[in-house]
Amino acid sequence: MSDGTPADLFFDAAIGLLQRARDEEAAAITAAGTLLADTVAAGGRLFAFGAGHSSLAAQDVVYRAGGLALMNLLAVPGVVGVDVTPATLGSALERVDGLASAVLDTSPLRAGDALVIISLSGRNALPVEMAVGARALGVKVIGVTSVAYASQTTSRHASGTFLKDHCDIVLDSKIAVGDAELTLDTIPAPFAPASTVVTAALMQAVMATTAATLADRGIEPPLLRSGNVDGGHDWNRRVMTEYGDRIFYRS
Repeated sequence: MSDGTPADLFFDAAIGLLQRARDEEAAAITAAGTLLADTVAAGGRLFAFGAGHSSLAAQDVVYRAGGLALMNLLAVPGVVGVDVTPATLGSALERVDGLASAVLDTSPLRAGDALVIISLSGRNALPVEMAVGARALGVKVIGVTSVAYASQTTSRHASGTFLKDHCDIVLDSKIAVGDAELTLDTIPAPFAPASTVVTAALMQAVMATTAATLADRGIEPPLLRSGNVDGGHDWNRRVMTEYGDRIFYRS
């Protein structure tokens, strides 16, 4: 590791990855934002899914101040985060064949909707089956993944394919296999993962593109305001009432 504190070096690595994502994924970000805007304009619904830590970026765009009210979390019990005990169960469930099909069969997803699937490796059965099954329903799929895994690891799905092989649009997070940006002679393993930083930024870039694209078409984007600013709750109540049939995170 070169000169600089570990904190400095992590920031440098994260900023470098963000720069690459901005420059190299610009066309894909525009395409993804346009696809979501098309879906909203046509009356479709928006969903996001991620397992384990990949779920963090999915949750970040759901019921979010400054975000699209129409983004819904497609949750799979046991894999949404590390709150399940033991935490290792979540990783095991990602490799279970058929789990995605069971989730899709009981979800509100239907033809004309759009689903963002976030999976760093894209190699496990769950995200692959989720993409395959969603597209079979007539759902458009956007994948957010590290494409490097497809050339440096093997798939854990029976087809031998990765998430990236079953998407309408793919956003490459540029994260190296192993998701650890730093090394130090005194530490036996690489450390400091940056996938959450980059993936969350990609998701918010897509959301911003979606909102601006809708506005360019003369459609007011259904955005939420913070409940901690005056008038925020009234604003959100209006938006949720107008789009209530496309919002699934409230009873």
